[in-house]
Amino acid sequence: MSLRSSPSLAPVALLTAAALLMGGCTKEESAQGAGGGGDDRTLQKLRAEVDRVNQGGHPSQGPESTRGDPNAQLAGLAAGLDESSERTLSLPEPNATVHVDTLAVKLTGLESSHSVKGSGKVGLTTEDLFLRVRLITQNVGAAPLTLDLDGARVVGAGNQPYPLARDAQVVAGTRPLRRTWAPEERTDVVLLFELPPAALRDDGLHLVMQGSGGDVRIPLR
Repeated sequence: MSLRSSPSLAPVALLTAAALLMGGCTKEESAQGAGGGGDDRTLQKLRAEVDRVNQGGHPSQGPESTRGDPNAQLAGLAAGLDESSERTLSLPEPNATVHVDTLAVKLTGLESSHSVKGSGKVGLTTEDLFLRVRLITQNVGAAPLTLDLDGARVVGAGNQPYPLARDAQVVAGTRPLRRTWAPEERTDVVLLFELPPAALRDDGLHLVMQGSGGDVRIPLR
């Protein structure tokens, strides 16, 4: 996961490295390099590249461009995705209401996306996927109920756990995760998780919430 940022300027980094090699090499280091032909040839290539660019040529792309820069990939995802790119996932059938202590909980929506956006220009992007779980909750008990949803997690095949994506939870502007429901109080809850795309195809995918009596599992697929 990465905060959005401008793509790194690889050609500038290449020229800077070349300049450092040219300006920072002492006579003693040059004498040592004379015996190692590989290093000397590399230095000559870097010097030639600097001279070529100084004469108006375009900086050549390094090998990083051929194998894919992870930062560039994230930047591309962030630039190419907007709110409309969220994918709505089908809800499981049956989609029964479950109870976490006296809190009735029902799944109302599932969306996946590479990015989440907050207010203004703040956003987060991941090469995996953010899973947004929407719930409707109601305290059906006669007394107030306090729950901490910070321990909620998504569990996949082999009980592989995926905890809350805390940074995404903050950026998305969702309600505090620890709160008290008054009797009969009804409210929406949004939880965000980060998981690999393959996990979304797992038929055993569940949301796990913690109550005083132990874990409560809500099927997602």
